[in-house]
Amino acid sequence: MLAAPIKSSENSSSTPRLSELEIEAIEMFINFLKLIGLPKSVGEIYGLLFVSPKPLAMDALMQRLQISGGAASQGLRLLRSFGAVKVSYVPGDRRDHYVADLDLSNFATVFIKDELQPRMDRALDRITRMEELSEDMSAADQKVAHARIERLKHWMEKGRKMLPWILKFLVR
Repeated sequence: MLAAPIKSSENSSSTPRLSELEIEAIEMFINFLKLIGLPKSVGEIYGLLFVSPKPLAMDALMQRLQISGGAASQGLRLLRSFGAVKVSYVPGDRRDHYVADLDLSNFATVFIKDELQPRMDRALDRITRMEELSEDMSAADQKVAHARIERLKHWMEKGRKMLPWILKFLVR
């Protein structure tokens, strides 16, 4: 479990500690997004925005999560590219404020189409290259390599067949 950030004496009164709800949401999204290879800061940002009752500016995210401007900027840019975070207008404030898109199917759909599908395509290219490279092996080693490559191809084909079904399920 994440501990609430330790504040220095300079800003401890101005930056509220993370609530237990915020900590739980942040941990859940860190763990989920880590599975798909996204940085911890992306999970922290999305988790905090997910449970926030109001839009948050980037500097508020940085203070609350104690992350750098670079991590906040990069994380917000990535989340926006996936459609997981939107900019929200706050009257009287010129800064951009962010809200989580609560429809996680949009996030998953964009991730599958823009990240997972291209990675699978590249993996299939690598499998083809592995087949070519195995031709230079001894007959015994080649037999083992081909059996293993066939297993990879089998799993990749299963994955490719599942993606359209998953997308159809997400886009109801």
